[in-house]
Amino acid sequence: MLGRKLGLTAALEDYLETIFDLVRKRSVARVRDIAGAREVKPASVTPALKRLNEMGLIDYEKNEFVKLTSEGEQQAQRILSRHRLMVDFLEKILHLDPQTANRDACAMEHSLSDATVDRLASLFEFMQSCPDGLPNFLQRFHDNLEQKAAGAEHQCRHECDFSEMRKKLRPLAALEPGQAGWVRQLNNRGPLRQRLLDMGMLPGTELRVERTAPGGDPIWISLQGYQLSLRREEAADVLVEPAPPSNLEKILSH
Repeated sequence: MLGRKLGLTAALEDYLETIFDLVRKRSVARVRDIAGAREVKPASVTPALKRLNEMGLIDYEKNEFVKLTSEGEQQAQRILSRHRLMVDFLEKILHLDPQTANRDACAMEHSLSDATVDRLASLFEFMQSCPDGLPNFLQRFHDNLEQKAAGAEHQCRHECDFSEMRKKLRPLAALEPGQAGWVRQLNNRGPLRQRLLDMGMLPGTELRVERTAPGGDPIWISLQGYQLSLRREEAADVLVEPAPPSNLEKILSH
């Protein structure tokens, strides 16, 4: 895992995630705010910040605002993506209450391998295309994984109430600036798929196309409070359920 290769411990990842969240919500992160969010004394924050600064993940000087470097932001997005994925699994699959799911996700997110993240995302992708809980649900999910591993596109042999929803899916690259929707499936493969998952491109995530370059490439989108860019060929393999007009205002407010 990339974070471990950098020498990030679970505690340092928690601090990085906290800084990212504070910057996203308040535009800045101060030591006292970090301490408040972590429920520790300000003096306890300083050693962690010094270590993150030495690793090139933040810009930090005593009594100054804490800023994420480009590498730090990438790592924070990776951590947050794993956290959100685990919360969804614990809440939606295991039916844990939100408080328990969030607490347990904080403990589990640090040890997830890329392979586990990919399988969890695949599970949610599959559930969104066949969410009616048929008796052979898990076997069908395993069949789906085998088809994907073989490079074949999943072909569902069963009709259900969600057939019409699948017909509505569009490549992200086909959305116009200002259009919003929900991520339903990533057909990207290998390192690119993992990179998109690490950036928070998870099944069920709300997004909006912000703008495209004059030549149509790249495409800028807003996702979970921050912006990222994708090449058009990358966005072509991200399947999105466009938001109907009545839901646009809700998504745009996120």
